[in-house]
Amino acid sequence: MLRTLSVHDFVIVDSLELDFLSGFSVLTGETGAGKSILVDALQLALGERGDAGVIREGASRADISAEFVAGREAIKWLEDSEIGCEDGVVLLRRIIDRSGRSKGFVNGVSVTAAQMRELASSLVDIHGQHAHQSLLRQDEQRRLLDRHAGLEQDVDELALRYRAWQSLLEKIQAAESDSARLQAERERLEWRANEFEKLSPKPGEWEQVNSEYDRLSHAASLIEGAGETLSELSESDSPVLSRLNVLKQKLSRLSEIDDRLAPVAELLESARIQLQEVTYSLRDYLLHTDLDPGLLQTVEKRLEALHSAGRQFRVQPESLPDEWEKTKKQLQQYVDSSDLAELKRQENLVREQYFALAKRVSLRRRQVAGELSEAVTAVMADLHMSGGRFAVEVVSSTPHAHGTDQVGFFVAGHAGTSLRPLSKVASGGELARLSLAISVIASRATAIPTLVFDEVDTGIGGAVAEVVGKLLKRLGKEHQVLCVTHLPQVASQASQHFQVSKVAVDHIPHPVSRIVPLDEEKRVVEIARMLGGVEMTDATLNHAREMLRDNGLANRNV
Repeated sequence: MLRTLSVHDFVIVDSLELDFLSGFSVLTGETGAGKSILVDALQLALGERGDAGVIREGASRADISAEFVAGREAIKWLEDSEIGCEDGVVLLRRIIDRSGRSKGFVNGVSVTAAQMRELASSLVDIHGQHAHQSLLRQDEQRRLLDRHAGLEQDVDELALRYRAWQSLLEKIQAAESDSARLQAERERLEWRANEFEKLSPKPGEWEQVNSEYDRLSHAASLIEGAGETLSELSESDSPVLSRLNVLKQKLSRLSEIDDRLAPVAELLESARIQLQEVTYSLRDYLLHTDLDPGLLQTVEKRLEALHSAGRQFRVQPESLPDEWEKTKKQLQQYVDSSDLAELKRQENLVREQYFALAKRVSLRRRQVAGELSEAVTAVMADLHMSGGRFAVEVVSSTPHAHGTDQVGFFVAGHAGTSLRPLSKVASGGELARLSLAISVIASRATAIPTLVFDEVDTGIGGAVAEVVGKLLKRLGKEHQVLCVTHLPQVASQASQHFQVSKVAVDHIPHPVSRIVPLDEEKRVVEIARMLGGVEMTDATLNHAREMLRDNGLANRNV
């Protein structure tokens, strides 16, 4: 809902700060005082087009801010746009300078006017003599009917099924129109996959085979070197181990004379033991190592096969396992996309699912359309449109994301006239009252939290005016409702009342507009003015008190 509106240097407003409550609020004032300026300022804050002409004379810029308590749809828009939202509050600000340049902000983040309008569509709907009313748009008419019928989830699911269906149709078309190229690519990938299957490269195999080849190709040198070392240590005419043992014994005898040689003798014994372990290891190595030309040839062939495959597929040999996996995945994708029979089977299944749900949605739409048509037509008679009728038409159409229906709102303003699209209704006042009737009947289905009605009572009076007031009051129980009115029958129904007046200010050469909330006593005076003009009489004041008292909105002591 709209919480505050701040307007600076806009048209004939120098500065104002207004706080709004939930429920039904009205703005009243004499002709020319600028009652609709508040609506115009709000529209500018919501992203409507503006130019330097809206700046108050003598000022450098117009600055308008509107603060809302955001609903679910607005919060989702903020999240999708990556704009922060603390405590569920959204602040829209619009600045226009003398050059006509416009700046827009949402919660302090710079945005375009188009983005502001997109966000505004989930915050406020303005009814009256304005071309941008959401009810004039056919897509909004369809959405309102779907919300009223409780079809939001079904319609979202329809959109998903429709997109899946269209995606499969595109794949089928691509497969049929480019089947030769797809088949050639599939055959190339099949050959490639077969070659990889024959080779069957394993992760880490290239490094392992290289290491094995190096070992086998140097087997003779390895055996010869190990044998010579073993001979020198233990098998020659004067082996190292024997000489080391003699030296160790000598030092052991000498350490009995000088114990300082004892540690040296121990170190020498440790060295002898280590060399003895070396001989054991060399004997084991020579026992299990031999010259195997056959094994060397096998390893050489595998090494060459991996190397050749790397050249063939233009990758490093160590990358062959990864390339094999990549090829298998690509082949599966081509198999899936080029299998026309399978694609057509999937397309047929998804299409049947789409049409089954579309049929259920269509039946529900047609049922609710009749109910809504009758209810709005009944309200039209109370709104001085006796003999007129309203109709929600649901006609079959080509399949689209929201089903197989085209939804339209039609109206016949008077008895004997034919139904015409709501967007073609000539009278602005008539259109405003129709919007009011539809909004009241479908109020529980209307997702927009704040509704603004600008001069919805144009061309009516008396008992009809009272009906309009009651309808707006009723609508205020479901939404925040703001109404610009000149009828006391409407104003007396509101729970919050603002008065608009034009005043002279010393430091400003031209009169400016002031908007102030009225307490109970001032409200009686304003209602009396609306009833009887400038001259106040006891009769008009008493009448005003009675109207407010009848609506439960005035203190009985006023």
